[in-house]
Amino acid sequence: MSDFPDDFVWGAATASYQIEGAATEDGRGPSIWDTFARVPGAIVDGSNGDVADDHYHRYAEDIALLASLGLTAYRFSISWSRVLPTGSGAVNQAGLDFYRRIAETCREHGVTPYATLYHWDLPQPLEDAGGWLVRETAERFRDYAVTTVNALADVITNWTTLNEPWCSSLLGYGAGVHAPGLTLGSESLHAAHHLLLGHGLAVQALRAQHPELSLGITVNLYSIRPASDSELDLDAVRRVDGLQNRLFLDPLLLGAYPADVLADTGTGDWFAERSADLAVIATPLDFLGINYYSRHTVAGPADGVFADPAQASMLPGSERIAFVDTGAPKTDMGWEVHPDGLVDVVELVHDRAPGLPVLITENGAAYVDVVEPDGSVSDVERRQYFEGHVEACREAIRRGLPLRGYFAWSLLDNYEWAFGYTKRFGIVYVDYETQVRTVKASGQWFAELVG
Repeated sequence: MSDFPDDFVWGAATASYQIEGAATEDGRGPSIWDTFARVPGAIVDGSNGDVADDHYHRYAEDIALLASLGLTAYRFSISWSRVLPTGSGAVNQAGLDFYRRIAETCREHGVTPYATLYHWDLPQPLEDAGGWLVRETAERFRDYAVTTVNALADVITNWTTLNEPWCSSLLGYGAGVHAPGLTLGSESLHAAHHLLLGHGLAVQALRAQHPELSLGITVNLYSIRPASDSELDLDAVRRVDGLQNRLFLDPLLLGAYPADVLADTGTGDWFAERSADLAVIATPLDFLGINYYSRHTVAGPADGVFADPAQASMLPGSERIAFVDTGAPKTDMGWEVHPDGLVDVVELVHDRAPGLPVLITENGAAYVDVVEPDGSVSDVERRQYFEGHVEACREAIRRGLPLRGYFAWSLLDNYEWAFGYTKRFGIVYVDYETQVRTVKASGQWFAELVG
């Protein structure tokens, strides 16, 4: 480990709706995922997160497990609906108390808590009032952020506003495959803007009250390469990179939306009317989180269907853009394994904001896990996935990039959104019937790596 800085952060990550359960306990209100999970056909196995990993009751056991693996940071998300059951108004003290218990338990184990304020679970009453399609939701997010951080700033100093606004907007409002399940095409970029505005409003308000805190945002980035050097393939890269990466990186780090993306999507006039918001969105960050899983190799035009329904619904002609199978190994999600793409996405950020500290806030892989007769789980492919990506972290550091930490996704097998309980990402196996936890071989590998 001598090739990593002494202060390099090693952790694992989770998200509230995916693990907590206790969906109606202690005053928690409904979120859009509680609603979406009950839409017939929305979740592949018809399941929901009502119980999930029962982390609400088992958090102490889970944090102790994380610490036993030598990991010294826990990235978790806070359920807006636990803190403000209707999205605004009266505070639910029981919800704040729960997250205080998580933070205090982390500290007791020598684990640093990293809290995310929003991991996709908007309170349902706010969605009923327009959701992220309306500006008021950005303002409500600022208020929720201030309420939560004011209550917990003494035990949590590292805060992320949003996790993957690309998914919240494009998958939720554009493609309809995530909550709230709307298929609005390019109008979903309105949701993207209001998510980013909510982030900026929150950072400004929190910095004014708590200058001592470390504040950031997490985006999911892909390394995107052309199938060839042809103009058509290079234009396919431009289109996909624009909607996947630059639509979020550029306003956050450069204070401007990419003009080509607005032209492609026919949204230029709408965004021009809101250009004053860019100064808020680009409020300086203390760090940027990157969730990295795979690389896209694209070609166009081509026969076949564009692999990503979110992007296909918004880019004219994108149904003729294809993802190319490079022959690389694939995870159980069908995602190609390209560890060197991790270096690519850190460079994407560094090119726009040299020196800005970067954390890999999620990186991991779903595979089919088998519990052996002796109770062990030998997840060799997942261990190899982690080995390759940790080596990519080494390479990023060797290149002088400001990579400061790495969080494995996920600490626990969990409710994998529209895939329900059919995909396992954890370094700890969860038997959903008994709630028994078993550290997988990949978890034991982390213990050896950082021990």
